[in-house]
Amino acid sequence: MTDKPTRPDFDERAPGAPDLSDAQDVVSTSLRKFQKELSSGIVSLALLALLAHADKPLYGYQVAKELEGFGEVPVKQGTLYPVLRSLEAGGLLTSEVEPSISGPPRRYYQVTEEGRQAIGLWQGSWIRTREFIDAVLEGHRG
Repeated sequence: MTDKPTRPDFDERAPGAPDLSDAQDVVSTSLRKFQKELSSGIVSLALLALLAHADKPLYGYQVAKELEGFGEVPVKQGTLYPVLRSLEAGGLLTSEVEPSISGPPRRYYQVTEEGRQAIGLWQGSWIRTREFIDAVLEGHRG
């Protein structure tokens, strides 16, 4: 029986193959990129739906705290504000700034009628997309 060489430069990996830590970095980076791309649309839908169900207009921090009540939020709190502004710019939300006795003025958001219509369309698209992805992941053909 022959032993493998014990030279310090001997490497069992194929030439050019990344070491395990490189592979983990690639996987970790790809996961972050995937989560960022996936979150961009679903956060808008979640914000619209949350505000549509709210009994009153909510300010940004309240929105973030309400979302946390549903589970782990897929984005950082700071990224919600640009999405809220974008939804407002698109006519799906309105906002009003009101003074606060405990700090700077707060911007309160509420859903417009166009926002409520968008929720129905977006929800249908989300359901179809989710069903499609679930079928592919599980190997079920329609």
